[in-house]
Amino acid sequence: MNFFRRERIVGKTPDQLRLMRGAGLVVARTLELLQQHAVPGVTTKELDAIAEEHIRSLGAVPSFLGYHGFTGTICTSVNEEIVHGIPGPRVLAEGDLISIDCGAILEGWHGDAAISTIVGGREAGRAEDLELIDATEKALYAGIAALTVDRSLYEVGAAVEDSIIASGNEHDRVYGIVEDYVGHGIGTAMHMDPQVPNYRCREKGPMVTEGTTVAIEPMITLGDQANEVLADDWTVVTLDGSRAAHWEHSVAVMREGLWILTALDGGAAKLAEVGAPFAPLD
Repeated sequence: MNFFRRERIVGKTPDQLRLMRGAGLVVARTLELLQQHAVPGVTTKELDAIAEEHIRSLGAVPSFLGYHGFTGTICTSVNEEIVHGIPGPRVLAEGDLISIDCGAILEGWHGDAAISTIVGGREAGRAEDLELIDATEKALYAGIAALTVDRSLYEVGAAVEDSIIASGNEHDRVYGIVEDYVGHGIGTAMHMDPQVPNYRCREKGPMVTEGTTVAIEPMITLGDQANEVLADDWTVVTLDGSRAAHWEHSVAVMREGLWILTALDGGAAKLAEVGAPFAPLD
């Protein structure tokens, strides 16, 4: 037995990727709708109801609802909440930073993505919150651009970390990269192997293969990355009370390039910005 053989990921076929694209589009359209409804005075439970109705109207079912007992269709994490916030009676206020994580299942395949936005629009946001949101999104695409067939999956985390450090230097700030929660494989289940760290690892990691599908999701804080889970057993918050942002996409890797399954345009615009090849199958 060769104990030094590097793990390889089993890729999806083109037909399977097309099915995943269907689920990804449900998620993309739902997040687009939720961003429009993230206004002052709305409750996170109302956003959740909008999400569930929309997902079901598209012939899909929510991934999160009932997952290990989770009670929402989406995760709504506000301000110091990093991830897994449970929708409820909380009323959103102008200037709140909300991260919305959404998953959907269509024809047995999963899509998973997250956005961060300011309640009331960017004009209502604090400068440091806008910089955090932009830095986290930029890091997401840096990580996506690092996905290459026959290269280590862990190059994603190195690219995310380098991007966050560069953004911190630009804004004279040290951002926290949350290490306790990472990206993951995705396909016929929402969470599958392999894990996808958002930081540089010493290990080589598994090799990316043709048809690899992963969800990349950096979670970044304005302060220290130390966190805890609240008494609801789900909501993760920063220990120092600093705000956090979360961006995520489900991505397919082909030898010719990348297809962002949960982006409305398949990732064409953003991939062009970072100089990464766009290779849709549709």
